[in-house]
Amino acid sequence: MNNRWRTILSNFELEGTPVEISRLGNGLINDTYRLRIIEPDLPDYVVQRINSNVFKDVDKMQRNIDRVTAHIRGKMFDRGIPGGPERLLTFVKSSTGKSYYEINGEFWRISKYIDRSRSREEVTPELAYITGKSFADFQYMLSDLDGEPLEETIPNFHNIEFRIRQLREAVGENKVGRLKQVRPLVEELLDRAEEMSLAERLGREGKLIKRITHCDTKVNNLLFDEDDNVLCVIDLDTTMPGYVLSDYGDFIRTAGNTGAEDDKNLDNVGLDMEIFKAFTKGYLEGAKPFITDIERELLPFGAKLLTYMQTVRFLTDYLNGDTYYKINYPEHNYDRTLAQKRLLDSLDAHEEEMKEFIASV
Repeated sequence: MNNRWRTILSNFELEGTPVEISRLGNGLINDTYRLRIIEPDLPDYVVQRINSNVFKDVDKMQRNIDRVTAHIRGKMFDRGIPGGPERLLTFVKSSTGKSYYEINGEFWRISKYIDRSRSREEVTPELAYITGKSFADFQYMLSDLDGEPLEETIPNFHNIEFRIRQLREAVGENKVGRLKQVRPLVEELLDRAEEMSLAERLGREGKLIKRITHCDTKVNNLLFDEDDNVLCVIDLDTTMPGYVLSDYGDFIRTAGNTGAEDDKNLDNVGLDMEIFKAFTKGYLEGAKPFITDIERELLPFGAKLLTYMQTVRFLTDYLNGDTYYKINYPEHNYDRTLAQKRLLDSLDAHEEEMKEFIASV
């Protein structure tokens, strides 16, 4: 282990003797490593360099995470479930007393490695059901978090009115001369702007509640034990106030797609109703203690909203010259836009079927 790692680790209150550090996982935002400890009776650690270009206020983000993990630990205690580092994210204090440390402009944090845990990447109806129930329960456990509301770690992250304004600005600037090619698509999306801003309007009217949401509801953001029981929800960086439509809709957008997010063959793209039904059943079971009638009614709209939002974001980035999303070839964001638009069309076509299923659960 080199001096750089020794310097970083020396600022945290670690137990045991570090012997090896190696890459962990394939995250796209933060750099993550596993730190092995020589003593067999002590846990290993997960070391992360936080991407401060994405999370511009690390202190705010970590305060949110500290409050969330402490509250969930209390809830698990109330349920008679052990809530130690063997099944919950547990962050190590740094020499400043905070759960992160800044050194040379880089932000680092360390949590205890959850032994014998594993993540899953594939999406099956069974796993979709488990994921829906787990994320709904995550929202439920945080529904009575005391004190000030959590802060937005990425302002306006799922605010569709903000995303539409960004698209309008990109159209007006036409920085790289791509507008002519996509003008019909731009017009079609902007024609739906008022329709898709429904959640924000209902929020301002006090009819739709902002809860604590995860904002990245994927199967691989759950940890499972060796018997495939869910241990905990992970990747809490984007946990912040939001509508339940965001967490519900984003899973349907990503996992409920029969094709790839950037599929060039649009015939591959559409709504997988089996995944939709399994996730929805699990989500409604987990959300039963808190979900309101209007939230339940708007779940199909949530799936459309998050898909529409991602279509808008890909198209905005394409018009701006591909400055936000990493691309593998020049027309990558355009292909992503078309694939998301095709999924949106499929969701429109299945809307009544989705509503009927939700009414039947």
